[in-house]
Amino acid sequence: MEFLMKICLLFLCGLISHFVNMFFQKRDQQCYMLGYECFKASDDRRLDTDACVKVVLRNKNLGLDQYRFLLKTIVSSGLGEETYGPRNVIDGREEFPSENDAHAEMDEIMFSTLDTLFEKTGVSPSEIDILVVDVSLFSPAPSLTSRIINRYKMRDNIKSFSLSGMGCSASMVAIDMVQQLFKTYKNQFAIVVSTESIARHWYCGKEKSMMLSNCLFRNGGCSILLTNKRDLKDRCLLKLKCAVRTNIGYDDEAYGCCIQVEDPQGYQGFLLTKSLTKAAAKAFTGNLKLLLPKILPVWELLRYAISTLGKKSTKGQNLSFNLNLKSGVDHFCLHPGGRAVIDGLGKSLGLSEYDLEPTRMALYRFGNTSAGGLWYVLSYMEAKKRLKKGDKIFMVSLGAGFMCNNCVWEVMKDGLEDTRVWEGCIDEYPRKNLVNPFTEKYSWINDECLNFVRLDDQFN
Repeated sequence: MEFLMKICLLFLCGLISHFVNMFFQKRDQQCYMLGYECFKASDDRRLDTDACVKVVLRNKNLGLDQYRFLLKTIVSSGLGEETYGPRNVIDGREEFPSENDAHAEMDEIMFSTLDTLFEKTGVSPSEIDILVVDVSLFSPAPSLTSRIINRYKMRDNIKSFSLSGMGCSASMVAIDMVQQLFKTYKNQFAIVVSTESIARHWYCGKEKSMMLSNCLFRNGGCSILLTNKRDLKDRCLLKLKCAVRTNIGYDDEAYGCCIQVEDPQGYQGFLLTKSLTKAAAKAFTGNLKLLLPKILPVWELLRYAISTLGKKSTKGQNLSFNLNLKSGVDHFCLHPGGRAVIDGLGKSLGLSEYDLEPTRMALYRFGNTSAGGLWYVLSYMEAKKRLKKGDKIFMVSLGAGFMCNNCVWEVMKDGLEDTRVWEGCIDEYPRKNLVNPFTEKYSWINDECLNFVRLDDQFN
């Protein structure tokens, strides 16, 4: 009997020790955000209505049909007059971009955001242990991570990673990668740089499904500083609660709905097909099935299960139907991919216009900045003083592959009100009127009489 009690006591001590170790190990594996900085180009890079028209007219492959398509697309895109384009496009060199154009574009975004980030946080480049750069369409040698390491003379034992080909959801992939590395390496500083190369990828052909990217994508990017150092917890802005990644590349239709190709004339561009919305819905639904149990309270999940008990599921049923997401989430940071994307996500999640406001305004002011887009949305929330300690932020990203990568952050302190890229203009938002000026200036292009008129004379 005494022997049995000793065995039970040893087992109990071992069990307690196991849970204690798990507790302290998990505490060391937290992923905190110390700071982030978004890129804002100079005013001479703005692609307003007149600048866009100049770019369109330089493309001699376009005719009346393409002009009408572009007008309809731009008007319904959700972009405003103050988005930024690459220097070579503004200067009229979009058809023959150089390697220098691409490097200059990346250097400006990466170095300006990193300079500000290091200055604001007080963290030295020599203290960085992990560096992840995600740029889908530009992968030079040496890599962009090496370019950063060279610029800031970082340590020789830094763990660096360059991610490419992951589209608009790449930033969430990079964040998740850092989180996984934090489980192995303690007391680390990590930098994530998320942006996209537009300079070398401006489409100069006439295929409508490939012209969409010119109407939506604009210059932008963000640098984020992360750490798992517990002693810096009080300085941090956010804490990563969970992240879920979904890739449905096994589906041929989904794989090809958002893909880089050459058109019949040999012009390279990004093809966006009508299957994009279907692929997005499939990836998003699959992701939510894994994510929602992690973020919603048990009572809400039970309520949902009971309310749907006995109901026959229908194909394509909205996963969030009768499910109160706001029981576990306070703010929704959606990918600003375009007005149709925002409307679709908002409807699926049952969100109000107040919930969608940050995403709509980020799209209107900065356009679709690909992987960097989510951070402009977050910056809007902060500038509007929406974030309070303990609030949960749901980030939703969609990208080529086809992928849906989502995560949830927890706000670590009150008083977050840095205006960042919204400085000087945040009081002008939200804009009540988001009508694009193209409607007023160029609606005449839909006049049937133009079928018999030379357009050159109309624009001059």
